[in-house]
Amino acid sequence: MFANIIIDITHEKLDKIFQYKIPSHLEGRLTAGMEVVVPFGRGNRLTKGYIIGFADKCDYDLTKLKEIQDISQKGIAIEGKLVALAAWMKEHYGGTMIQALKMVLPIRQQEKEKVKKKLRLLLDEEEGKKKLDYYLHKNQRARARLLSALLDDPVLDYELVNKKLNIPLSVVRALEEQGVAVLESERVYRNPVKQKEQVQKQITFTEEQQEAIARFWQDYGRQQYGVYLIHGVTGSGKTEVYIEMIRRVAAAGRQAIVLIPEIALTFQTVMRFYRCFGSRVSIMHSRLSAGERYDQMMRAKEGKIDVMIGPRSALFTPFPDLGLVVIDEEHENTYKSEQVPRYHARETAVARAKMEHASVVLGSATPSLEAMYRAKAGRYRLLELKNRSGHQEMAEVHTVDLRQELKNGNRSILSSKLQELIADRLEKREQIMLFLNRRGYAGFVSCRECGYVVKCPHCDVSLSYHRNGKLVCHYCGHEEEKQELCPQCGSRHIGEFRAGTEKIEEIVKEQFPRARVLRMDMDTTREKDGHEKILAAFANEEADVLVGTQMIVKGHDFPNVTLVGILAADMSLYADDYRAGERTFQLLTQAAGRAGRGQKKGEAVIQTYSPKHYAIVTAAAQDYKAFYEEEIRYREVMGYPPVENLLAVLVSCREEELLETGCRFLKEYALRVKGSVPVKLIGPASPGIGKINDIYRKVLYLKTERYDTLVRMKNRLEQYIEVNAGFNTMRIQFDFNPMHVF
Repeated sequence: MFANIIIDITHEKLDKIFQYKIPSHLEGRLTAGMEVVVPFGRGNRLTKGYIIGFADKCDYDLTKLKEIQDISQKGIAIEGKLVALAAWMKEHYGGTMIQALKMVLPIRQQEKEKVKKKLRLLLDEEEGKKKLDYYLHKNQRARARLLSALLDDPVLDYELVNKKLNIPLSVVRALEEQGVAVLESERVYRNPVKQKEQVQKQITFTEEQQEAIARFWQDYGRQQYGVYLIHGVTGSGKTEVYIEMIRRVAAAGRQAIVLIPEIALTFQTVMRFYRCFGSRVSIMHSRLSAGERYDQMMRAKEGKIDVMIGPRSALFTPFPDLGLVVIDEEHENTYKSEQVPRYHARETAVARAKMEHASVVLGSATPSLEAMYRAKAGRYRLLELKNRSGHQEMAEVHTVDLRQELKNGNRSILSSKLQELIADRLEKREQIMLFLNRRGYAGFVSCRECGYVVKCPHCDVSLSYHRNGKLVCHYCGHEEEKQELCPQCGSRHIGEFRAGTEKIEEIVKEQFPRARVLRMDMDTTREKDGHEKILAAFANEEADVLVGTQMIVKGHDFPNVTLVGILAADMSLYADDYRAGERTFQLLTQAAGRAGRGQKKGEAVIQTYSPKHYAIVTAAAQDYKAFYEEEIRYREVMGYPPVENLLAVLVSCREEELLETGCRFLKEYALRVKGSVPVKLIGPASPGIGKINDIYRKVLYLKTERYDTLVRMKNRLEQYIEVNAGFNTMRIQFDFNPMHVF
């Protein structure tokens, strides 16, 4: 038998399979996915590699074949299934096998184990008292003191013995030698979930929730594992449905992964799961220490937990028998990796579930167009929750036209309507959330008098303002000069919108001096438990107003919040991106859904310069169906995902001329390869930022209906790049259906 091994060296030229002989002392001990030590290169330097499979035949000269040295002691023996997943990711998203393996192996280095030592008495009470008398008679005071403590409490923490009783290890060893006591070591896992009192709430499911659970469980019982899309309005109780589905899967002896868009949601989500699963639930995210992350992976591997919660990297938890993956707020673009391979957690979860005979549940009040498109095509099973679980009314939404505010002489970022409602809520001691929509901000230019936005004549996306005074399209490269007067109404009030959360906080404090204001953004959440502290303070009603960016409007449940103010709704509406309308609709609907989740009725105020835009109108009405129908028509006309698929080829180089030449060759080769297949090529164009740190950047887009056509073209382009030395000075990355333009 021979082992196929990939070497752990981050170099594209070594991204190939090497064969090694399996020595007799390792026969029967090796498995796919295991980390091994092998001699490599001319000097036979010992290095690490991963076994990705086995072969009966050797593809090389047997006399030159080297032997595996040993199984790596430091690495974790990983599951072969995760190696297979890494191979799938490399094929579907590009990059090297090493990069894919490093993505699916979040913990590769063994951390120091945490051990708790206990001293246990071996004698019964009568024998112990005799021994105590003996120690006292012999004036062996330290031994007597220790034995006396053990007679009071037969099991003592070694830390207490050492630090509180001041007993040295030599005395403990003496008692061990005499058979009086034994020092025992127990492995203790670092647990990032703060242990709290577990109060199990009795959940009463609505008819819609029961129906969704029954449909899922019926299929699961028949081993018809599939992908489910739960489309539930904000406050419809999607989390309760997830918990019940997971409870049943865990009762069947299998494990579940719950993906959430970002760390800010971890605190509230974990507490809800902890009430049901106790210490059988854990979390995984980037702010844990290396030791905490290592321990969570080991707990999962050893079957000590049933549920892992975390952002997209938690998808690679090495559970022995994965039964379910839940992706909450599946529409969020944080599920797309910005590192190579640029995988999407949704598609990767579906691929892993297929390999492990598990199901996937996607949930959102505003599903991504991709998920709904597939549900309507019958590829996903649609489950709908049309009503809030507590039968509360949806928030009443007011749309404020900021053009009219300007005409009325109000130049404040807070409209008259919002100021009036804030004063009312402060009087009633109810809470307020002010959401500054800064996502997708790319310096679009708009008129504050009439709402006109400067758009690309070829791509129907807004043009982005560059510092050189030019307006640029980041899809096709179209350029034009910035105008000083609005071409539609002639107003001088044309330019970029600029405001930050700090400025909003200042304005609120100035206008409402008695209001207690909290701010939540990247600056205030830098420390380890930053999100948790701010959210806990707001939940405990230690503040009246919470000001923040998109992290405050996702998934949080504050019963006393009865007003949500959405400032600058247009910031994401006119980002230079074909997904701008979808993102705006999702953000506004999610934001409005934070109001009125308790017994009191909620209100939301959307401030916009484009009150008649379909994304704003449908978000105010909280009408997903109407939005989807309008948006999918636009995607069909323009040939954008999910109707067609898009592959971005990102090329960067220190030399601008070389970059231009390389991109031209890539485009010419892509045109030759595609032949008669209907693939449209756009660009190469300069991305939003054409140069970073003296490195020039270009992007080439390939567009076609079939995803597998793009995968084949990516494979051919990778081969072309590998055999042409001219590309050695360039960095080339592939991004399928990118979440934003470059």
